[in-house]
Amino acid sequence: MTEKIIILDFGSQYTQLIARVVREANVFCEILPFHKQIDFEPELKGIILSGSPFSVNEEKAPLIDIASLAARLPVLGICYGAQLTAKVFGGRVEKSEKREYGRAKLQIKKQDLLLADVSDQSQVWMSHSDTIKELPTGFELLGITESIPIAAFKRVDSTGCALYGLQFHPEVYHSSEGKKIIQNFLVKICGCKQDWTAAHFITDTVNNLKKQIGNRKVIMALSGGVDSTVAATLIHKAIGENLFGIFVDNGVLRKNEFEEVLDIYHQLGLNVKGVDEKELFYRELANKTNPEEKRKTIGRLFIEVFDKEAHHIEGIELLGQGTIYPDVIESVSVHGPSVTIKSHHNVGGLPDTMKLELVEPLRSLFKDEVRRVGLELGLPPAMIYRHPFPGPGLAIRILGEITEEKVQLLQAADDLYIKGLKKANLYDSIWQAGAILLPVKSVGVMGDERTYEFTVALRAVTSVDGMTADWAHLPYEFLADISNEIINNVRGINRVVYDISSKPPATIEWE
Repeated sequence: MTEKIIILDFGSQYTQLIARVVREANVFCEILPFHKQIDFEPELKGIILSGSPFSVNEEKAPLIDIASLAARLPVLGICYGAQLTAKVFGGRVEKSEKREYGRAKLQIKKQDLLLADVSDQSQVWMSHSDTIKELPTGFELLGITESIPIAAFKRVDSTGCALYGLQFHPEVYHSSEGKKIIQNFLVKICGCKQDWTAAHFITDTVNNLKKQIGNRKVIMALSGGVDSTVAATLIHKAIGENLFGIFVDNGVLRKNEFEEVLDIYHQLGLNVKGVDEKELFYRELANKTNPEEKRKTIGRLFIEVFDKEAHHIEGIELLGQGTIYPDVIESVSVHGPSVTIKSHHNVGGLPDTMKLELVEPLRSLFKDEVRRVGLELGLPPAMIYRHPFPGPGLAIRILGEITEEKVQLLQAADDLYIKGLKKANLYDSIWQAGAILLPVKSVGVMGDERTYEFTVALRAVTSVDGMTADWAHLPYEFLADISNEIINNVRGINRVVYDISSKPPATIEWE
């Protein structure tokens, strides 16, 4: 039985960070919209209330019955969660004289389990526009800052379980001992054993998959990426040859990727069929220059190919997918009960005739946790730590019309670039890198010969989750070497530029 913490989300930009800190402490947690009914199962050990863009004094501020929660389990309110706790129990919360944002020093006024081993004057991070001015009866002050009269507090009466509030955000990097505070809540207050590990997850998941699937057959589209590969490996451990993988060569994969990925799948013992449909994709992409039209064409063709291959297998009842936790929680609104799972990682728009039950073994994991599970499963590190690669592949890295000749040009340049990053020990410090073929030709001189050839742009970014990204500050010497390497070895390219745009305002991909 896996112990669990529930995080009730009031719409904070930091809610996922709370979950990551809890998971890093080897405690499983789940994010739920604040209005969702909680199932008080025996493994549930505590509840965390997130921050929010709302003010507790707004007419439409999200509300919950904190007293009934704290009557059954320990509760920790963070920022809005703390302000709401103070207000509903009779305290006073008012708009701050100025928005309190940034670093502050926590002055500990009373020692407590929540702040055990936390230094006095520890740096914490503030981000709020309301301030708790007065605590309710039965609560006591644990900490303040120079500008905040109530930064940490707890309920001291014995009417229920432990109930705490923090005006600051312990989950963010800038709160130097914030992880320790959350861990104190998990271990010292909720009594969590911290036994949720990759090995634990694999054992539980394989057992659950066996129960869910039984003797039925599962079909799954594989991309060569870490999510689909780890998901397929888990399903394979549960049902063996009853998993049927389909890996489609759409003509816009990286150089030699189709053959190399198929070889890895076969080494892993996965039952995967490679389908070469390059010519079909090239025909359908001819004369298409609009990025959205290219994406839709590739998506439509993939579904058609997948559907055709699925009909060659009798008795398919389930569809395996590499959906991960951010895909799930980003689609759950805190403002209403509607849930729409994003489809960019999934086989979206499947024909109505394919009414398949979903199998999503990774839907509770973040990307870094998927990688840890993959390593525990024995997958090759080179596959586990591959950079993200867009679903439409090189089609959105070739600006303008797609032709087989352009694909081969870009594959060659991109291959030299990625190999160069690995050789220079730069690859692992980058979130995503790739080459972009521009619809621009320029004059060049090679020997005594004038050329009129294409330009390629190199892109490399650093990021934590891909939501925001900074351009990677690659050494000039490396850029000079890789530029020479590409121009000297890829006939048809005579100019190389480097993209120094960050996201936002730019995007990671060009189309």
